[in-house]
Formats: sequence, structure tokens, C-alpha cells
Amino acid sequence: MSKYNGYKNWNHWNVSLWLHNEEVLYRDMLEVLSKHKNKTNAARELLTNFRDYGITSTPDGAPYSVSSIRTAMIGLE
Repeated sequence: MSKYNGYKNWNHWNVSLWLHNEEVLYRDMLEVLSKHKNKTNAARELLTNFRDYGITSTPDGAPYSVSSIRTAMIGLE
């Protein structure tokens, strides 16, 4: 399996790019992280929040998933 810019694939890279560079998304991610002890549960909540607002993918078309959101949370607490 080849990597994409240090990420597992393009989807993980693109989701991380958007979550770290759009202030509102970044703040939402940090808020959800502060409520959970593990990143998987935080990623699930953030994905549910996105879906509640009809957001299923990045503006570039990368679908949000628990795995891609959790990857974007690496290094954050």
C-alpha cells in the first residue's frame, strides 16, 4: 500500500487537511476531543455532528469516516 503525503491514502490526507485548516472545523474537532477519553469515540461524535448538518464529505469530495477523522486527531489532545 502506498502512502499519500505521509497518510494512509488521499482520503485521510484530505480530511486531515480540511479539519486542520478550516477554523470552525478545527474548533469543533477540539471541542469533541475534550469530551472523550479516546479518539475513536470523539471521531464518531464528530462524524455524527457532520451528518446531522448534511455534511458527508470535504469540499474536495473526500468522504468523512471515523477512520479518516481519527487520523486527523493524531497528535491532538
